[in-house]
Amino acid sequence: MIDSARTLICRDYSVFDQPCSNVFNIGLQVFEILFQDENCLVIEKPSGMSVLRDRDGSPNVFDTIREEFREAKLVHRLDKGTSGVMVVALTKEFQAFASRQFARRHIRKFYIAVISGHVAKGRTLTVELPLNPGRKGRYRVAGLREEIRTQRDGWSIDSSDGHPSTTRIRTLELGRNRTAVTLQPLSGRTHQLRVHMAWIGHSIVGDGLYGVPESSEQSWRRLLLHSTRVCIDSKYSFTSRPPKEFQEALRL
Repeated sequence: MIDSARTLICRDYSVFDQPCSNVFNIGLQVFEILFQDENCLVIEKPSGMSVLRDRDGSPNVFDTIREEFREAKLVHRLDKGTSGVMVVALTKEFQAFASRQFARRHIRKFYIAVISGHVAKGRTLTVELPLNPGRKGRYRVAGLREEIRTQRDGWSIDSSDGHPSTTRIRTLELGRNRTAVTLQPLSGRTHQLRVHMAWIGHSIVGDGLYGVPESSEQSWRRLLLHSTRVCIDSKYSFTSRPPKEFQEALRL
């Protein structure tokens, strides 16, 4: 099962083994609070909601949170389609602390994704593909698809161009035509996980931006990417399990 103990996912929302403690409603928006103290707020971000204001003016995470917590400040972002752990600072001191940890790469983030095709179990694979901005807000690998080398321990490309970008992949469970994996970005490029998975031929299910056009894999009702764990230095570790539809997608 995706949420088994060995996958780094707790069966219940937890922070230092403490259960989820609260839910708050603002208008029609509902957020589960995974953790809250005087320094930070950790929420379960819903899929389909932007962190910041979109051009269409639809509700967004940050403005909604600030209606309840006026002192809130962003620590990091998640893509609109991504769900899961999102950390928000409640003090300038915590925001500065988190920013330093990001700069020092002392923040570790883990995601669960359901991807198209099968990736073998039993070892951690590494994607080392530099990224460049593309057209219309998209990103691309700095090179050609046919130049990507598939090796026993992952994928790489010979390129002196682009921003270095590295992702670790480990298979959790094989489905009929899909695979559940944990993804750990070792660099923080925009859309990194989505681009890397698409360019190695295993696009994330529900990714209409980077998946194969008109593929049934991309017609899923949401992007199957979930922020499952965020570790900040040795002081904070926040975890969340993926929604049940991730398991459902594996069976199809």
